[in-house]
Amino acid sequence: MKATESYHFLIADDHSVVRQGLSVVIRELYPTAKILTSSNFRNTLQIVKDMAIDLLILDISFPEGSSLNIIGEIKNLQPDCKILLFTGHDEDIYAMRFLNAGATGFLNKGGSEEDIRQALHSMMVSGKYVSTNVRNKILDSYINKSPINPLEKLSAREVEVARLLVKGFGNLEISEMLDIRKTTVSTFKNRIYEKLMIDNLAALIELFRLYSGEQSS
Repeated sequence: MKATESYHFLIADDHSVVRQGLSVVIRELYPTAKILTSSNFRNTLQIVKDMAIDLLILDISFPEGSSLNIIGEIKNLQPDCKILLFTGHDEDIYAMRFLNAGATGFLNKGGSEEDIRQALHSMMVSGKYVSTNVRNKILDSYINKSPINPLEKLSAREVEVARLLVKGFGNLEISEMLDIRKTTVSTFKNRIYEKLMIDNLAALIELFRLYSGEQSS
């Protein structure tokens, strides 16, 4: 194991208060470690290109989009870099998706400071961390050979389209927001309904209410 003074942490989050808060906790645990911060994808990737990072603490959402889009690139640049997702998004929907994409840890921002310390320690020692809830979901999914959460049947893009539908946006608005054809939105919508075995928007809203805590606006 590397000496703690040679640890390099990178906190990538577009909120300054999150970067500052995490820096304080990391400094308490690893007083001599080097802590770098980034607020966007471009700077994050540049740092990963320029310097060996032991632990990247990464938010899910940035103004540029979902960090799911850059995890693969980060792992290509630094296969040994540990990635901890630190987000306010529902772990029931997002944890497995990001773990499958290459992250090895997932922590909700709603957790306590002790949860953060535990997650940081676990990531540095074993290279992984998930909550008991996510651990149980992984085990159940393995045993049952199927996802517990029906929304997990959807691809990342389908979740994105479904969430906008739930929020009340129409096909034309979604096509403009995601820069895709209106007919493509219709295709996504039909595929979403088919995978979830529903046939109307009200049912989709209810599924999101039950499984993600999201409701229409």
